[in-house]
Amino acid sequence: MANTEVSLPTKNRILQTCVRLFLEKGYKKTTMSEILHQSGASNSSFQNLFQTKDGVLMELVGFMFSGQFDMARASVGNLPPVYVYAAETAIQLTLTELNENLREIYIVAYSQPKILEFIIRQTAKELHQIFGSYFPGLTEEDFYRLDIGSSGLMRSYMARACDEALTLEQKLHCFLLLSLGGYHVPREEAEQAIAFVDSLDIRQIAQQVLNELLRSLQLHFAFTLPRNDLGSGSC
Repeated sequence: MANTEVSLPTKNRILQTCVRLFLEKGYKKTTMSEILHQSGASNSSFQNLFQTKDGVLMELVGFMFSGQFDMARASVGNLPPVYVYAAETAIQLTLTELNENLREIYIVAYSQPKILEFIIRQTAKELHQIFGSYFPGLTEEDFYRLDIGSSGLMRSYMARACDEALTLEQKLHCFLLLSLGGYHVPREEAEQAIAFVDSLDIRQIAQQVLNELLRSLQLHFAFTLPRNDLGSGSC
C-alpha cells in the first residue's frame, strides 16, 4: 500500500510502538492487540500497511540491513574491505549480546524465509565487492548462493549466548576463522583482520552502532522513542 498523508502517521505510530515493544518485551511476546492498542491503529489500517507482525519486522530489517556496512565503515574508518567485513560481522554478533530481546529480533529475522531472502540478497552485493578478488569469475548471484550457507553460520553463533564456555572473543574468533576461510581469504590475512577486531572495544562500538541505529530509525520514520538504556551483556 502506498503511503498517503493519512496512512503515513499511522504507519510511523505502529513502527514506534513495535520498536519499543520488541526491545522491551521481545518480538514473540509482543501481541497484535498490544500493538493496536498502544499505537491507536485500527486492525484494518494495520492489515493494509503491514499485513502481519512479520511485515513490521521486514520493514525494520530492510532499513537496518540497507546501511549496516556503512555503519561499520563509519565506526572503524577507511580500511581494506576484508577488515570492514570482519568488523561489521563482529559488531552484528556483539549487538545480540547487548540485550536478549535484540538477540531474538535478529534470530527471528534470520528464520523467516522472506526476511532472510532480503538479508542474503543485500549481503551478497557487499560480499561480491569484498571477496570478488578471491573468487575470480564469480558473480553476485554466486555470492548469493554462498551466503545461504554463511548466513546460517551467523544465525547459529547469534543464537548461542556467550558464557564461560564461549566468551564473546572466542565467538568472534571462531566465526571469523570459518567465514573468512570459506571466502578463500589467506590464513595470514584472516588472522590480521581478526587481530584488528581484537584491538577494538567491540562492545562499546556495538552500543554506539545500536544508539545510531535507533536514532536513524526515529529520523527516518519520524517518531520519538523514550530513552532506553539497553545495557551490555555479561560476556
